[in-house]
Amino acid sequence: MVKTDTLTVDQQQLAAAWSRTLPTVLNESDRAEVLADEAESNVLRIHIATAAHSNYSFDFKCTYVDSREVQVELVDVECDGRNVDERTTIIQTLIDDYVRHIHECAQQLHAVTK
Repeated sequence: MVKTDTLTVDQQQLAAAWSRTLPTVLNESDRAEVLADEAESNVLRIHIATAAHSNYSFDFKCTYVDSREVQVELVDVECDGRNVDERTTIIQTLIDDYVRHIHECAQQLHAVTK
């Protein structure tokens, strides 16, 4: 018999917990917004606006594979409201950092998602 580990937390409560926790793992001046995905109950949409003068913003799809593991996908990168090429070294470094921060946040929320 296979035991499946699924996410059983209310999506709105989870998004609220992420909204409180994610800023604690980001750079102090970065801003984050976390929303529940209306189409998929195990998905959160994360928008991060960078600090300083770069004016980059990143959109991620964060999917709970189970109650402990998340899969993070980049959806979009913009600078001053315009789409940019995410293949540059600077942007790839920022993406890697933000994906790592998103995973850190998920780890901190294990008590909520169990």
